[in-house]
Amino acid sequence: MPFTTSPANNFETDNIVSPIFEPFTLASGATLPNRIVKAAMEENMAAAGQLPGKAMFELYRRWSQGGVGTIITGNVMVQAEALTGPAGVVLDAQAPIAPFREWADAAKSGGAQVWMQINHPGRQIQADMPGVAWGPSATRVELGKNSKRFAHPQAMTAQQIDDTVNRFATTARRAEEAGFDGVEIHAAHGYLLSQFLSPLANRRTDKWGGTLDNRARLLLDITRAVRAAVAPTFAVAVKLNSADFQRGGFDADDAAQVITMLAPLGVDVVELSGGSYEAPAMTGQGPDDRTLAREAYFLTLAEELAKASPVPLMLTGGVVRRPVAEQVLAGGVDFVGLGSALAIDPDLPNRWHVDSTAAVELAPVTIKDKAVASAASMARVRQQLRRLGSGKPTRPTGNPVVALLKEQVLQRRALRRYRRWLQHRTPSIG
Repeated sequence: MPFTTSPANNFETDNIVSPIFEPFTLASGATLPNRIVKAAMEENMAAAGQLPGKAMFELYRRWSQGGVGTIITGNVMVQAEALTGPAGVVLDAQAPIAPFREWADAAKSGGAQVWMQINHPGRQIQADMPGVAWGPSATRVELGKNSKRFAHPQAMTAQQIDDTVNRFATTARRAEEAGFDGVEIHAAHGYLLSQFLSPLANRRTDKWGGTLDNRARLLLDITRAVRAAVAPTFAVAVKLNSADFQRGGFDADDAAQVITMLAPLGVDVVELSGGSYEAPAMTGQGPDDRTLAREAYFLTLAEELAKASPVPLMLTGGVVRRPVAEQVLAGGVDFVGLGSALAIDPDLPNRWHVDSTAAVELAPVTIKDKAVASAASMARVRQQLRRLGSGKPTRPTGNPVVALLKEQVLQRRALRRYRRWLQHRTPSIG
């Protein structure tokens, strides 16, 4: 949707009113303070019991006070036995609600809205993780010599699919109870719902496979269940790949059709990203040169989708400068998601108010193996999140390889803790 500027806006920079600071009212009724969104970044910072703790509260307090209009959390998992990493946060029927209330309060302390991203990893689970590895089909993540890092998934049964729909609805309902303003259903980056959408990962021949209508069934059922579980004024967003960047995979035409399918289900925003572990375009490591040649990785695809989208769109991927954020809005997209930029400088939106040239710099990761480069890139970002959570300044010039090695040590410790926690918990496997 095109934007318009208004002289009534209170924020001016370089004597020009910027559209990124204009409010936006969602179909569900909430008014977001501006068009800047802290996009989801997986923190892997859960405290004991797979719960948000003090470091997470401090991190989100910093973001809320930095000037973003909306904050989307990193992955919150809907099933305790299926985590993207051993330090992931879980909100299911058994989780205590108090830590999540404190998390929401911290994230809203500076006036931002806060949405919880809810997710299931499906087959994108490390081979050494306990619990389950599920997918639409029994096809493992294909990463060449790195494939052995991932579990062999089990093709989901009809009962497991139905249980998953209910889990997403339960997590959304409890997020609202905890004081969050909305949820974002994660259907991108090769996680479970993205796997069902992909004709490469989804080889089913039943009602969940084959045609795009069938492959989108799980996402649509979850969206309906989530919308029914929360208040009409509670925001519901969906994160969707603009493309998987794999030959024969989910593409922009598929994305346009899925957005149209989502429109009548009460979805407020569709966030566009791209890629998966197999083609990590979301970290700038994708095989398509278009994701590397510009700051906003997926802008060309997003502009095409925005022309006919019946739902407000958000674009995430690589934005670090205000002029580029304004270019995204000029292309018909309604919101700009910032991820790594806010991991480096949580005050960047406030700085954009007074300096249109303010930006952050993060040196590119030059490792040739794209899977390792993606992992190192994300490890370097998470290192900044941990520093912010402990009240320290960020160090964006850090070596990504060193960050990856340090994170592997932390992950081994977290894995031991997660195993013990899971062993003493009432199983929720359906």
